[in-house]
Amino acid sequence: MQHHVYFWIKEEHKNAETLAAFEKGLEAMTKIEHTATGGWGKPAKTLVRPVSDNTFDYGLYITFDSIEKHDAYQVDPEHDVFVDSFKEIWEKVRVSDVE
Repeated sequence: MQHHVYFWIKEEHKNAETLAAFEKGLEAMTKIEHTATGGWGKPAKTLVRPVSDNTFDYGLYITFDSIEKHDAYQVDPEHDVFVDSFKEIWEKVRVSDVE
């Protein structure tokens, strides 16, 4: 299954130091033991289309070998550290999981 998370960052937190720390946190999420593969990035510079949403600041994508591994990831202490460390900088977060 795949886990996709989109983050909108509050304007007052869009500075080099905060964003560098956030990017390091995103990278750490892809390394949690339950993940098969993962990565993160910023919106791609694709053609503007009515069905596309590129308003987010960062996207995180992680593949799991099973829903059980996804569920274990959600309660992993490293996941909690990430959320607790960065939840104050988010304007909005959206999650899409695909089986």
